[in-house]
Amino acid sequence: MAKELTHRADELKQLGWNQEDLYKYIELWDYRQRWGSINLEREDRLFLRKAESLLPEISKSKVSVKKPLKEKSYYCWIQFFLNEMNDFELNENLDDGMRGIWPIFLEEELRVIDYFEPVLGLPDTIKAKLIGPIRENLVKTALEIYKDSVITKQFDFQRALANAKSSGKNSSWRSLRDGDFESNQDYQIIYKDNVLEFRKKVNEKLLSFIKENLPSLAESDKSLPPNDWIN
Repeated sequence: MAKELTHRADELKQLGWNQEDLYKYIELWDYRQRWGSINLEREDRLFLRKAESLLPEISKSKVSVKKPLKEKSYYCWIQFFLNEMNDFELNENLDDGMRGIWPIFLEEELRVIDYFEPVLGLPDTIKAKLIGPIRENLVKTALEIYKDSVITKQFDFQRALANAKSSGKNSSWRSLRDGDFESNQDYQIIYKDNVLEFRKKVNEKLLSFIKENLPSLAESDKSLPPNDWIN
């Protein structure tokens, strides 16, 4: 049997699998490719075995290409919200160089992911949920540092998520804000002179967190980027 180089969710979809099970299959498949099935829970191994028992043998003449990082669900989730915020700021007609602190978070998160290239399977995305509190703490930091100049507008995080799901995006996506902040629509914007300084603070936090906490990077020997990575 030819070796699989990518998941076969499209074939399972044609067999009638629902979207939730498809995403679970993709995440488990990605994890097994990186770490092997021995590290999966028994029920997850059985889930994969069930999926693969329904699929025909791969033709040796047709081998698929591994799914690119930018097509992973977590990456697309961050990119979607970043696009929504870019559109929001465009409609707000901000002064040249002004930037919302939320898109700064998301830009730097994608930048760090592009640098380290984690697998972004299920174990990574579970750990990545802890980035939520980091973002909220950085909101607080920005308000303290730039309190005399920060501008606060309203961005509907929940509506953006609803728009994603109604347009056929991943039904398992969640809002960027949850818990005590779930209904908070405050969207802080800082002036051009402060953007680079704040971007560096965000990047420093995310570099260390992603490098040290995402399971697929546990054995990575890739060093942190140079200090002038952002300038």
